[in-house]
Amino acid sequence: MFQPQLGLKGSSSRIQIDDRLKHHPTVYEFFTDMGDFTPDGYRQLADAIQYVQAAGIHHIVLHHPMKFHEHHSEVVAPERYYPDLYRFIEQTTEQLIRLGEDLNVQVLVHGGYSGAEVQHMVDLYPTIADARQAVYHRLDRFARAGRDHIMFENSIAPVFAYGHPDQENEILAHHYRLAFDTSHCFIELHGDNQGLLASLRHLAPAVVHYHLVDSLGQTHDSLTLGTGKINWAGVLPLLNPAASSIYEINLHDQTNCAEQLASHRYLNQIARQLVGKEV
Repeated sequence: MFQPQLGLKGSSSRIQIDDRLKHHPTVYEFFTDMGDFTPDGYRQLADAIQYVQAAGIHHIVLHHPMKFHEHHSEVVAPERYYPDLYRFIEQTTEQLIRLGEDLNVQVLVHGGYSGAEVQHMVDLYPTIADARQAVYHRLDRFARAGRDHIMFENSIAPVFAYGHPDQENEILAHHYRLAFDTSHCFIELHGDNQGLLASLRHLAPAVVHYHLVDSLGQTHDSLTLGTGKINWAGVLPLLNPAASSIYEINLHDQTNCAEQLASHRYLNQIARQLVGKEV
């Protein structure tokens, strides 16, 4: 069975990194933004990665920037209509892959986000199927470039969402290395725990990294584990034990990862209960 591991998330800020490192995590995931891709920002990000590695953390993930100015980094965005956003995603993915190869770390790219903007972008294609194919075509290129250093995360959108067997089969046919965000799937399924468990079971062999996040199943709320409606006793046995994970939880204070730590304590409690039932 999957053993809960302390995976923490923060930026390249030394204050945030030091707050996380004092808890001796197994995994550190960097949240990146536009500032990390200026010449100075890129050097500082590389230095921050090596600082975390020097502390003995070998599992490091670089999360592709969520936003470009007012836009989410939607890979479905057509180049014709969003040339600047399209180039930003291309250039930053290339830069992260370079860091992944040079420093032996992982890169995470979102297959999509959510909301009215992505729906507008999808509507620029003749059909939803065409929009999905455009996403797959782009992710195929990224997968060839990043090889075993890149993974793709599920969205809450008509493109690249988990929870629908037919779409999951399409995704699996591309042989991507997958990141699975539990809350995104749960929200996509409007709070259906059985659907979430079915998706976890179906995709587990392809998943290399989890975002363990609770939710009420309606909006993107990023709750501490145990405060939402996800059935964690059902989830835990279905996670790929070879995958890494982090707790991607909304924090009251970005310099204090208390909610991530509380999530880890909760999941360890669930794990102990499950082991007790087996005995």
